Amino acid sequence: MIRILIVEDEESLRLLYQEELEQEGYEVTVVESGEEAIKILEEDSIDLVVLDIRLTGMNGLEALEEMLLKNRNLKVIINTAYANYKDDFSSWLADAYLIKSSDLAELKETIKNLLETKE
Repeated sequence: MIRILIVEDEESLRLLYQEELEQEGYEVTVVESGEEAIKILEEDSIDLVVLDIRLTGMNGLEALEEMLLKNRNLKVIINTAYANYKDDFSSWLADAYLIKSSDLAELKETIKNLLETKE
């Protein structure tokens, strides 16, 4: 089963993403911080990460760099409410950059496409 890690500081969004992606057939783990995400990646096999940028403690871009140091083949989608981070060179390390939306169709499609390229 495909395993997805959601890194999101807003509880309502964590729950929404988890519910929606589990309905798509994915195994979903949710955490609220970059530090927690890195710990999960050290302990478990994850296929794809959906990563917010504005997190408490370590921000998403810092977490992204740490994640890719541990697993260069990890697929990562930055999913944020802020378009201005798109110009930050660190964000270019991600496989995709999405602006948060109440319609999860774009996120689901991006996940599907990235996982197809991983195979």
